[in-house]
Amino acid sequence: QVQVVESGGRVVQAGGSLRLSCAVLSRTSSPYDMGWFRQAPGKEREFVTAINWSGASIYYADSVKGRFTISRDNAKNTVYLQMNSLRPEDTADYYCAAGAFRTGTNDYTRTTSYTYWGQGTQVTVSS
Repeated sequence: QVQVVESGGRVVQAGGSLRLSCAVLSRTSSPYDMGWFRQAPGKEREFVTAINWSGASIYYADSVKGRFTISRDNAKNTVYLQMNSLRPEDTADYYCAAGAFRTGTNDYTRTTSYTYWGQGTQVTVSS
């Protein structure tokens, strides 16, 4: 059984920063490839960023490149999403997901590449 638990979402002013955390609770010690997605009200879930199991491969959506940073600490089974220069359009429920994707392809953008999902954490950016 694998559990994915996000935390850190809250209301923040535009231009501000926020760090989300994602803990993976699993009986296995093997780290997963991890991704962050977000879903705004009335919109489809969209890819934000991903990091492979070792941290050697990192990907970002164009909309967050240069503002968001993903990182991981495998000793703590935790992935982080540092979000800077937040904009009102970043408002969404943010979901963390664990799975496996092939590096060198765009599999990391697909929700189907991830097996385990968290419940989401709400981020609201006020203008």
